[in-house]
Amino acid sequence: MTTTSPSTPSALGQTRVRVQRFGSFLSNMILPNIAAFIAWGIITAFFIPTGWTPNETLASLVGPILLTLIPVLIAFTGGRMVYEWRGGVIGAVTAMGVIVAEPDRVMILGAMIAGPLSAWIFKQIERLWAGKVRAGFEMLIDNFSAGIFAFGAALAAFFGLSKVVVWISDVFGGAVGFLVDNGLLPLASIIVEPAKVLFLNNAINHGVFTPLGAEQAAETGKSIFFLIEANPGPGAGLLLAIIVFGVGAARATAPAAFIIHFFGGIHEIYFPFVLAKPALILAMIAGGATGVLTNVIFGSGLRAPASPGSIFAILFQTASDSFVGVILSVVLSAAVTFLVAAVILRASRKRDLAAADEAFTSAVAQTQANKGKESAALSGLAAAAAGGGISNIVFACDAGMGSSAMGATVLRKKLKDAGVTGVTVTNKAIANLDGKADLVITQQQLTDRAKKQEPNAIHVSVDNFMASPAYDEVVTTVAESQKAKK
Repeated sequence: MTTTSPSTPSALGQTRVRVQRFGSFLSNMILPNIAAFIAWGIITAFFIPTGWTPNETLASLVGPILLTLIPVLIAFTGGRMVYEWRGGVIGAVTAMGVIVAEPDRVMILGAMIAGPLSAWIFKQIERLWAGKVRAGFEMLIDNFSAGIFAFGAALAAFFGLSKVVVWISDVFGGAVGFLVDNGLLPLASIIVEPAKVLFLNNAINHGVFTPLGAEQAAETGKSIFFLIEANPGPGAGLLLAIIVFGVGAARATAPAAFIIHFFGGIHEIYFPFVLAKPALILAMIAGGATGVLTNVIFGSGLRAPASPGSIFAILFQTASDSFVGVILSVVLSAAVTFLVAAVILRASRKRDLAAADEAFTSAVAQTQANKGKESAALSGLAAAAAGGGISNIVFACDAGMGSSAMGATVLRKKLKDAGVTGVTVTNKAIANLDGKADLVITQQQLTDRAKKQEPNAIHVSVDNFMASPAYDEVVTTVAESQKAKK
């Protein structure tokens, strides 16, 4: 466990934080609305002419949901993230400008720009008269200023922003078309797989591939883009290789991680294994490219995004003519990842054993050392607990739905088993940290971002949300402080 107070990260760390924050912002506009994508996918699966139960009347839902409802929801979410509810309303109205201007295009990208941008501009404008409105006129001014601005923003989006979005979409579409036409789409894994383990997985999947996939699915009923990042095969192959050829704590925790990743769809669970041995990213790239190539060969795809990336969600969203290709893409990507990872792990096995798996178990050693002597970090944790200062513990991850939810569940059980009461354990996206947490637990790669968002909390960094010794340290410290008060 690493317990830290706020500090200034390195230049490289600051760059990583900025990239992660931007990616998180994009994905946080999409993730709350995944249910709408799933509903649209089910309607598509049943009622389009090539669906399970074709129905021309009900199929008329498909277009309006994709072309209007989903972009408006995304724009509202983005606006609300910037300027609460009023920002969401302004973002939604502004998005209608780009939607109506290009009625035959899926304006998800336009909504992702229009929503937060219009809310941010209005937020800056409203500062001009903040605190200067006479009592009793607040509601009038607030509503009319927002309405008038939304009117102007919608017109600006209709005549101006829509043209910019179309240009950007054409550039992306041309790049993707080049890869597809030349059979080079598997090369996307060279970028996708390393970015995933840097916790940009949600930004890539929902910020890039979901909009592209939605447009393709609207035309063909399915899309390969929904599978480029979400395929659970590479992660499954990696974890199987660690189960067979790994050493120490990595090997011991890999079986449970496999179940959580493959069936639960929480891909973040395998990231620490790659970060502990960076050479394994080669196995992930090879497996990811194999999965994409398989889907290219079979022309297979999903009807809608699979989120979380569980094998159950993948199969549920698989187009009726794509089961063979999709299943093979998962199996073959897992097999290739397993084989490449096996070579890497076998080549370094003796060195790993000699080092006692130090890269993966450093958190355990640190905790054991801390128990035997004073440390500034642990004394800060203990002091906060002794003063009754730890009552709100937050697990934070990029999206606030996957690995952080799992970690919160594990810690709640440990606290309950230890008889600790009066402590709330929740999970949130880092972007949603609101200054109310006493203790924030994050993956090591995300701690710098969490510190900026929640500077006054105690921060605990862990290697593995599933089985970190940090949990026992927190439980022991809080439990002992409560016993001392009785």
